[in-house]
Amino acid sequence: QVQLVESGGGLVQPGGSLRLSCTASGFTLDDYGIGWFRQAPGKEREGVSSINFSDGSTYYVDSVKGRFTISRDNSKNTVYLQMNSLQPEDTAVYYCGTDYPLRLRRGGILAPVYWGQGTQVTVSS
Repeated sequence: QVQLVESGGGLVQPGGSLRLSCTASGFTLDDYGIGWFRQAPGKEREGVSSINFSDGSTYYVDSVKGRFTISRDNSKNTVYLQMNSLQPEDTAVYYCGTDYPLRLRRGGILAPVYWGQGTQVTVSS
Protein backbone atom coordinates (compact mmCIF):
# COMPACT_ATOMS: atom_id res chain seq x y z
CA GLN A 1 0.00 0.00 0.00
CA VAL A 2 1.53 3.26 -1.17
CA GLN A 3 1.53 5.99 1.46
CA LEU A 4 2.98 9.47 1.64
CA VAL A 5 2.97 11.25 4.98
CA GLU A 6 3.82 14.94 5.28
CA SER A 7 4.81 16.85 8.39
CA GLY A 8 6.36 20.15 9.37
CA GLY A 9 3.77 22.77 8.47
CA GLY A 10 2.74 25.57 10.77
CA LEU A 11 2.47 29.29 11.34
CA VAL A 12 5.54 31.44 10.74
CA GLN A 13 6.21 35.17 10.45
CA PRO A 14 7.33 36.71 7.15
CA GLY A 15 11.03 36.10 6.66
CA GLY A 16 10.91 32.93 8.74
CA SER A 17 11.69 29.33 7.88
CA LEU A 18 10.00 25.94 7.95
CA ARG A 19 11.09 22.46 6.93
CA LEU A 20 8.56 20.05 5.48
CA SER A 21 9.08 16.29 5.41
CA CYS A 22 7.47 13.65 3.22
CA THR A 23 8.03 9.99 4.03
CA ALA A 24 7.05 7.37 1.49
CA SER A 25 6.21 3.73 2.11
CA GLY A 26 4.84 0.79 0.18
CA PHE A 27 7.21 1.06 -2.79
CA THR A 28 10.86 1.54 -3.65
CA LEU A 29 11.76 5.10 -4.52
CA ASP A 30 15.02 4.33 -6.31
CA ASP A 31 13.74 5.05 -9.83
CA TYR A 32 11.07 7.61 -9.06
CA GLY A 33 10.64 11.08 -7.74
CA ILE A 34 8.77 13.05 -5.13
CA GLY A 35 7.48 16.55 -5.63
CA TRP A 36 6.01 19.28 -3.47
CA PHE A 37 2.89 21.07 -4.61
CA ARG A 38 0.81 23.78 -2.97
CA GLN A 39 -2.71 25.07 -3.20
CA ALA A 40 -3.80 28.41 -1.84
CA PRO A 41 -7.51 29.24 -1.30
CA GLY A 42 -9.22 29.96 -4.59
CA LYS A 43 -6.17 28.99 -6.64
CA GLU A 44 -5.12 25.95 -8.62
CA ARG A 45 -2.58 23.53 -7.22
CA GLU A 46 0.92 24.42 -8.46
CA GLY A 47 4.16 22.48 -8.58
CA VAL A 48 6.79 23.92 -6.26
CA SER A 49 9.76 21.57 -6.35
CA SER A 50 10.69 17.98 -7.08
CA ILE A 51 13.61 15.60 -6.79
CA ASN A 52 14.49 12.38 -8.53
CA PHE A 53 15.75 9.65 -6.22
CA SER A 54 18.01 7.97 -8.75
CA ASP A 55 20.14 10.92 -9.87
CA GLY A 56 19.17 13.71 -7.48
CA SER A 57 18.04 16.05 -10.24
CA THR A 58 15.79 18.82 -9.01
CA TYR A 59 13.14 21.24 -10.22
CA TYR A 60 12.02 24.55 -8.68
CA VAL A 61 9.28 26.89 -9.77
CA ASP A 62 10.69 30.37 -10.39
CA SER A 63 8.92 31.96 -7.41
CA VAL A 64 10.83 29.81 -4.88
CA LYS A 65 14.28 29.64 -6.47
CA GLY A 66 16.93 30.78 -4.03
CA ARG A 67 14.57 30.43 -1.06
CA PHE A 68 13.51 26.76 -1.03
CA THR A 69 15.79 23.73 -1.10
CA ILE A 70 14.66 20.17 -1.72
CA SER A 71 16.71 17.21 -0.53
CA ARG A 72 16.33 13.48 -0.01
CA ASP A 73 17.40 10.80 2.41
CA ASN A 74 17.33 7.55 0.48
CA SER A 75 17.82 5.45 3.61
CA LYS A 76 14.64 6.92 5.12
CA ASN A 77 12.58 7.20 1.91
CA THR A 78 12.10 10.81 2.90
CA VAL A 79 12.17 14.12 1.06
CA TYR A 80 12.61 17.46 2.78
CA LEU A 81 11.65 20.94 1.63
CA GLN A 82 13.58 23.62 3.46
CA MET A 83 11.71 26.88 3.06
CA ASN A 84 13.50 30.11 3.94
CA SER A 85 12.54 33.77 3.59
CA LEU A 86 8.88 32.81 3.64
CA GLN A 87 6.38 35.39 2.46
CA PRO A 88 2.60 35.67 2.87
CA GLU A 89 2.15 34.52 -0.73
CA ASP A 90 3.69 31.18 0.26
CA THR A 91 0.65 30.48 2.42
CA ALA A 92 -1.03 27.33 1.18
CA VAL A 93 -1.66 23.67 1.86
CA TYR A 94 1.47 21.83 0.79
CA TYR A 95 1.18 18.34 -0.62
CA CYS A 96 3.82 15.84 -1.61
CA GLY A 97 3.26 13.46 -4.46
CA THR A 98 5.13 10.71 -6.28
CA ASP A 99 5.27 9.76 -9.95
CA TYR A 100 5.41 6.07 -9.00
CA PRO A 101 4.69 3.95 -11.00
CA LEU A 102 4.14 5.89 -14.25
CA ARG A 103 6.98 8.47 -14.26
CA LEU A 104 4.75 11.07 -15.94
CA ARG A 105 5.59 14.74 -16.15
CA ARG A 106 3.45 17.81 -16.61
CA GLY A 107 4.59 21.40 -16.94
CA GLY A 108 8.21 20.60 -16.15
CA ILE A 109 7.52 18.75 -12.92
CA LEU A 110 6.57 15.16 -12.19
CA ALA A 111 2.86 14.35 -12.32
CA PRO A 112 1.86 12.55 -9.14
CA VAL A 113 -0.16 9.38 -9.08
CA TYR A 114 -0.21 9.22 -5.28
CA TRP A 115 -0.56 12.15 -2.90
CA GLY A 116 -0.07 12.83 0.78
CA GLN A 117 -2.76 14.32 2.96
CA GLY A 118 -1.33 17.84 2.93
CA THR A 119 0.10 20.15 5.58
CA GLN A 120 -0.87 23.78 6.15
CA VAL A 121 1.76 26.49 5.88
CA THR A 122 0.66 29.94 7.01
CA VAL A 123 2.95 32.96 6.74
CA SER A 124 1.56 35.89 8.67
CA SER A 125 2.59 38.52 11.16
